[in-house]
Amino acid sequence: ILAMTPSLFAWAVIPFQPGVVFADLDAGLLFIFAVTSLAAYGVLAAGWASNSKYAFYGCIRSAAQIISYEIAMGFSLVGVVMAVGSLNIQKIVLYQSGGMSHWLIWPLLPLFIVYWISALAETNRAPFDLAEGESEIVAGFHVDYSGMGFAMFFLGEYANMILISALASLLFFGGWASPFEGIGFIHSRLTFIPGAVWLGLKTSIFLFIYLWFRATFPRFRYD
Repeated sequence: ILAMTPSLFAWAVIPFQPGVVFADLDAGLLFIFAVTSLAAYGVLAAGWASNSKYAFYGCIRSAAQIISYEIAMGFSLVGVVMAVGSLNIQKIVLYQSGGMSHWLIWPLLPLFIVYWISALAETNRAPFDLAEGESEIVAGFHVDYSGMGFAMFFLGEYANMILISALASLLFFGGWASPFEGIGFIHSRLTFIPGAVWLGLKTSIFLFIYLWFRATFPRFRYD
């Protein structure tokens, strides 16, 4: 539960389209970092509770990876906050309105690259899944878990993937806004598409990249 619920709490401040958000916090970005950082406690508690040296080593490795890449991810989003002047996610999306030429990906491309690499590592996805390498290091912190316990860990991991992809869409790629806003004749024909659909499409592209990376890159050996 500790591993899964933080990634669900974070959706409280994710806006799906203008005004459609459960809690429009002025410090929404800070709230997401606060609740998602709690996932490290779930990993640590799981490894400790197994009463096994292998699981304990696995939880220390995983927690170290989560915490260290969270720092890099936080610094990459400082640039977004400085550019927009707000921690409110709706305001960050509205700042990018006007079509894809106004998206923050263009002036902040190096920061986005740091964000995406950190996101892969934070969610333990290939090629950064070395903390849970089944072949070399006994599967990490979840080695003694099966059934529903195992399912909760991996539902939490996939929920985090979706959250990270949605955040990338909102902070760098205009969120719910149509990419064709600046192109009048195309935009006028696509006004019937709601903002939540645009956000879903952008999020799906990032989820596809997650799977693409897993199929493309060989995973590292821990040594």
